[in-house]
Amino acid sequence: MHVLLALLIAGLVSYVIYRLYFLPQPPARASSAGRSDRALAFLSNGFLFYRERGGEVKQLHSTYAQEALDRRENSREKNSWKKDTAFGIAAGGRMRSMELPDKPLLATSACYEATGNLLYFLKDDAVGGLFRREATSGNEIRVLLRQKLHLVDLNVSPDGAMLAASSQQTGGVANITLMKSDGDGMREVTGGDTVDSSPSWIPGVDKRLLFQSCGLARSDEGYIVAQGNASIQMLNMESGKVEPVLENAHFDYLKPRVDPAGNLLFIRRPFELPRYGAQKMFLDALLLPFRLLRALFHYLNFFSLMYTRKPLTSASGPATQADMKNILLQGRRIDAEKAVRSARSVHGVPSLVPDSWELISRTRQGDERVLATNVASYDVSADGSIIYSNGRGVFVLEPDGTARLELRDEFIGDVVAG
Repeated sequence: MHVLLALLIAGLVSYVIYRLYFLPQPPARASSAGRSDRALAFLSNGFLFYRERGGEVKQLHSTYAQEALDRRENSREKNSWKKDTAFGIAAGGRMRSMELPDKPLLATSACYEATGNLLYFLKDDAVGGLFRREATSGNEIRVLLRQKLHLVDLNVSPDGAMLAASSQQTGGVANITLMKSDGDGMREVTGGDTVDSSPSWIPGVDKRLLFQSCGLARSDEGYIVAQGNASIQMLNMESGKVEPVLENAHFDYLKPRVDPAGNLLFIRRPFELPRYGAQKMFLDALLLPFRLLRALFHYLNFFSLMYTRKPLTSASGPATQADMKNILLQGRRIDAEKAVRSARSVHGVPSLVPDSWELISRTRQGDERVLATNVASYDVSADGSIIYSNGRGVFVLEPDGTARLELRDEFIGDVVAG
């Protein structure tokens, strides 16, 4: 028992030293591959970055988010005198915390309007809000603010009058939600025990909406044990009926879009059914000591924060920095370090997703063509040009099918065309 305890302590000390002295510092922010007249935006680790025509990449700083931080700081200063006094003693004799936790407002989605305004959604554990950044003035306008609201995959209708999004519900369910561009009349138009996301309007076709959908498998206790393959569905908003467009048990079909020529665009990737076999059991048993050390470190780090207000390490970057060994792209967890070693590069930019993640163009006759590989996210601009990301870079598809590098960053979750 003593030997095991000594090994755990030695491993913990080694882990702390490694974090302090050997881990690299957080990488620099996005760098453009030269000036461009193309406006775009992208999400990275909960932050929103944008580039205006002919400009450089900038991080969007929300006025509302700053005001929320200022209110928390004012509340902390106002109640600081109660600390270590009788007013700070809660029921049961323990000391009441007078400090509000700094929970940042994170960006979950963004899209451009035809006017050039940028719509985006921010949320924390308590509230979610839809905001508009005016292209001409740069001012931020609050469109919608509601408790426990969580929207992703914003998409504006061609006429700019309506906004579609995916509303994340409790229990892992997500439904397609519609509202007016000013935030009024919000209503859910899909339901069921499914994950409905990535809504997209069909140019020139009224009252029709494309979206991706996958079913959920639950245990007898109601817990999610598996998620089905993603298919493309079409919603008839006049009748309320949903019709399947594209479905294959061996593939996921993601982010449907229709280009100005009427072709259906989507990301196709192999569907991976979760399996737990002998190899997985052996790997879990082998990694158990290391996971125990990690859990012990975070347990001690929690007490260090509680009693000294200091973490055990400060070299790991801000709390919102993504764990690059376990990131989420299009609903699938990616080991970024492994992906960079195995997936091919695009214009020298390492890909976070494999070659099997393909951007497909499908004609009305059913003919399919691969436009690009290693595609983690993409979008179609108003003029029909396509930009896409491999997780580390943003590229423009030229008319001859070649890809041109626009910018690169350490991590790009979703890319939005202006």
